[in-house]
Amino acid sequence: MAATLPVPMEGRLPEGWHPASPGQVGAPDVAFVALRPPPDAGFTSNITVDGEYRPDGATLAEIADESVRSMCEVADSVTVDERHEVGSADAPALTQVLSFSAVTDGVRRDLAQTQIYLAMLDIDNPSERAVIRLTLTTTTTQHSSVLGDFQQFIRSVRPDTGMV
Repeated sequence: MAATLPVPMEGRLPEGWHPASPGQVGAPDVAFVALRPPPDAGFTSNITVDGEYRPDGATLAEIADESVRSMCEVADSVTVDERHEVGSADAPALTQVLSFSAVTDGVRRDLAQTQIYLAMLDIDNPSERAVIRLTLTTTTTQHSSVLGDFQQFIRSVRPDTGMV
């Protein structure tokens, strides 16, 4: 069963992207997966969304560091190529780009990952916060060609208030 987000979210996938079942694509710990065929050298670009409540005092940079440490457990040569804090005090965010080598489907591949961390603060109690992570994973050669799609998706993501 796929994980759930601490805050319901909605967004629009760009043309060519298709939702997939997290469990069926080997990502049961995320709440959402989208794939963009065709594969590049046997690897299909994907977008994942996960999140958790983070009432602790960890900064977004510290949370991103946790992600890098986790990546080091399953991949080789993990490097942080870029990291930028963006957003505002009311809507803090952080973006980082990683490159790494990992074995997928029995083949070692050079991959790139762009991660966006969005902090969502409770208006009535700012110490209550959820952090949503949106991730694009691609081969290093395909990263620049699908990054615009990911940025388009990011711009469409917002809390799902249930109002139409």
